[in-house]
Amino acid sequence: MGNEIVKSGEFESINLREALEERYLAYALSTITQRALPDVRDGLKPVHRRILYAMRQLKMDPTGGFKKSARVVGDVIGKYHPHGDTAVYDAMVRLAQGFASRYPMVDGQGNFGNIDGDSAAAMRYTEARMTEVARLMMQGLDEDAVDFRETYDNEDKEPVVMPANFPNLLANGSSGIAVGMATSIPPHNVSELCEASLHLIKYPNCTDEKLLDLMPGPDFPTGGIIVEPKEHILEAYQTGRGGFRVRAKWEIEQLNRGAWQIIVTEIPYQVQKSRLIERIADLIQNRKLPLLVDVRDESAEDIRVVLEPKNRTVDPDLMMEALFKLTDLESRISLNMNVLNEHNVPRVLGLREVLRQWLDHRRDVLQRRSRYRLGKIEHRLEVLDGYLIAYLNLDEVIRIIRYEDEPKAQLMKSFSLSEIQAEAILNMRLRSLRKLEEIEIRTEHDSLSKERAELIEMLGSEELQWKRISKEIREIYKIFGPDTELGRRRSQFGEASERDIEDINLAMVEREPVTLVLSEKGWIRAMKGHISDLSSLNFKDGDKLKFAVQAETTDKLLLMGTNGRFFTMQADKLPGGRGHGEPIRVMIDMEPGVDVVDMFVHVPDRKLLVTATDGRGFITKEESLIANTRKGKQVLNVSAPVEAKLCKVAKGDRIAVIGENRKMLIFPLEQLPEMNRGRGVMLQRYKDGGISDVITFSGEEGLTWKDSSGRSYHRTLDDLAEWLGERGQAGRLPPNGFPRSNKFEN
Repeated sequence: MGNEIVKSGEFESINLREALEERYLAYALSTITQRALPDVRDGLKPVHRRILYAMRQLKMDPTGGFKKSARVVGDVIGKYHPHGDTAVYDAMVRLAQGFASRYPMVDGQGNFGNIDGDSAAAMRYTEARMTEVARLMMQGLDEDAVDFRETYDNEDKEPVVMPANFPNLLANGSSGIAVGMATSIPPHNVSELCEASLHLIKYPNCTDEKLLDLMPGPDFPTGGIIVEPKEHILEAYQTGRGGFRVRAKWEIEQLNRGAWQIIVTEIPYQVQKSRLIERIADLIQNRKLPLLVDVRDESAEDIRVVLEPKNRTVDPDLMMEALFKLTDLESRISLNMNVLNEHNVPRVLGLREVLRQWLDHRRDVLQRRSRYRLGKIEHRLEVLDGYLIAYLNLDEVIRIIRYEDEPKAQLMKSFSLSEIQAEAILNMRLRSLRKLEEIEIRTEHDSLSKERAELIEMLGSEELQWKRISKEIREIYKIFGPDTELGRRRSQFGEASERDIEDINLAMVEREPVTLVLSEKGWIRAMKGHISDLSSLNFKDGDKLKFAVQAETTDKLLLMGTNGRFFTMQADKLPGGRGHGEPIRVMIDMEPGVDVVDMFVHVPDRKLLVTATDGRGFITKEESLIANTRKGKQVLNVSAPVEAKLCKVAKGDRIAVIGENRKMLIFPLEQLPEMNRGRGVMLQRYKDGGISDVITFSGEEGLTWKDSSGRSYHRTLDDLAEWLGERGQAGRLPPNGFPRSNKFEN
């Protein structure tokens, strides 16, 4: 039956795939729309919206007293949000944390956690009330500003969305993970959002560049320095996807006798200070940051993290660049403006569209509130018209009330009153019959008539509606302007230091002398110190020394294989010298049958001469030999039986080459090409055998070599006239005294 389940009796046949798809889709949609993604109009998820509404129903106004958090959580889970109390309280705590929310909506009293990552006290101990931001978010809620829906148990009603007289989505940001999608919106500065919104109202087709001039980027509650290039920020806001590199803010504090220390005063958003300090301490302990010797947390209410350098000669910029690379002193805040639009459909929006939809929502709220107010005015004017009729016919009204069996019907009949007017007259108090009351009624009637005319005019004019919305936005600007404590920009903009990545990597390695040893069978190790007597080195049975190089732990080691590939290894990453080391093939991907023919320490700005056994070769820059992967870098192209053989430093203006046939040739170095990769050109021609050795030298200084006995021989260019020629010639037998090993250097 495939994936169908068939049973008899009261059971029915169900297609398993369809059933799973249907149920998982329902779960995914529920997660997306009812839990993880915020609404573009008010920037709230359902849990936050319900917390604020419950606080409003409990009359926890900004000017009122505090009430227990447990009372709020109880109302939320009992009336609106049938989920766990811990999840609701955690959401409420975040709304109260000034280091997590740029503009907190909950004014907390008690322990609501801290930037170190400590948890808030239990809900039975803390108290709360709404902030001015929360009040603005729900302004007009009782004036039919938004739709309401039934709660989960159909016993109450809750708002579908808040009126949101505050650009909350961008101001406080949001983050959440749904099924197959996520959202991540950093906080922004409200005064800048107000300026951008006002500009968008005035110029609906304005460019993203102009909006970015008014609202240049995020504004995190913890400050920090945003070092993302402006063009990347623009692209992120245009597409709704991107990110921002944020660095800690630091300064140099001078101490006595020229000493200094670094003081970190602001850390990136959502980084826990305690974990950050633990990470730095671990790096110091594991000697991953030799430029740094100590880290201390001297924070009180403000952040003060002290970083103590190894000595006064340390470059502070280089030390901080190393810290930025290894720790959360530099963090990347992602931007993914995936939100629910007014139709409850998830979409990734750019900055202009997010502001546009918030403004459209504000216009819709304005229209609904205006119609609600207009209805109230119409009702009141109707009542006032009835009062005025009663005053004009006061004696007859009193007579009807006193003597008629059905005074209401009689009043309606006698004075052509509506039922509402007649009811209002019957409910009048005797003290309202004084003459002064009539004057007040006429004054109120005139005032309401004027307001009604203005509302009707506004509802009929889109221009007047946007003018009213602009006025409301300017009022928000006054409350949260750049000159206010809460409204001033906290995050600054800067540029990342253009330090060389190699310098930063070296700053993370403690500089120590080492001797790098490679055996014939390919075992490599790093011995501490510079060892001059290598006879004491131990090797495995049948193995012996092949290469030994003196270096520093900060050096790079280059190895040339017989296949013409160059491999790069970091000296500090090599195994220690207590044992026999490790096989080199564990650390680099060297093909079977390939052997190491040379090993040396990398020296920048140097040029090398590489040759193969057949006498071909070329000049190359040593920097181009650096390989970033285990596979190495192909430089000298060879094919069997030819192999790479020699790698020599290229300096001077002459080259001397000697073959296995003991023929020597000297020619100008400029006759060799300089290239990054290839077969090269023929240095010397051979009938039998191949190249034995090669050396470069200065023609002005002459050529020097040593024989097997250690005696030194020096020949000027004039002495070597017989061997001078052109590249690719055969050469002739070397001068007297040249070693039988056919090597220029023994």
